[in-house]
Amino acid sequence: MAPKQRRTFFRGSSMSMIESIRKQVVPVHPEGRNFIILFGIGAVILHYIWSPLGWIGAIATLWCAYFFRDPQRVTPVQDGLVVAPADGYVCSIGQFAPPPELGLGPEPMQRVSIFMSVFDCHVNRAPVTGRVTRIAYKPGVFVNADLDKASEDNERNGLLIDAAQGTFGVVQIAGLIARRILSFVHEGQNLGVGDRFGLIRFGSRVDVYMPPGARLMVGLGSRATAGETVLADYGPAAQERPYKVA
Repeated sequence: MAPKQRRTFFRGSSMSMIESIRKQVVPVHPEGRNFIILFGIGAVILHYIWSPLGWIGAIATLWCAYFFRDPQRVTPVQDGLVVAPADGYVCSIGQFAPPPELGLGPEPMQRVSIFMSVFDCHVNRAPVTGRVTRIAYKPGVFVNADLDKASEDNERNGLLIDAAQGTFGVVQIAGLIARRILSFVHEGQNLGVGDRFGLIRFGSRVDVYMPPGARLMVGLGSRATAGETVLADYGPAAQERPYKVA
């Protein structure tokens, strides 16, 4: 192989390797950068106090970066689909009265609840395409978000989304460890299915209240991926589903 060919070969190989590594690195959400910096500073201080503590701090820093990851998701955009707003497992399915501050009335609605552990991605995504007509925050306690009473007692932030299928309620619920619910949207804003609308720090839950006619596509204990997993379908049973990267 001639020198010029060797240089071209190795340059191409290096670029290919860098591109491969880049694709494996998941971006960190901007809301997490200050936390990661603080964890890193803490790890350095612990290292100077006692080296083994520094390793523990380094592991905690890596976990913090992992917690605030914000990966791309491939979202189905077929009309009538309701996608998961959060990563985690489906901890509750049934007919429940929505929170009164949403203004959806006292009648029970179909609800799917997704519990996020401290190891799940906590960036929340819109379950449907529609317009945000109300945002309602309610302070509360911080019991385990996996419990049914968390929907009534815990601190929460609710969104009403007017969609083609009807009005949906999406409620972010703080958990035992979570102490901050972040919302990235405002009333009157239009959301596309799979768009990011908020984040909850360190373990929590998201409830989705659906108008009549939903055909559930998940069961109790199912794993959900925000922006990808189909929770329910309002359309015909058999249709080819297009997707988008969000």
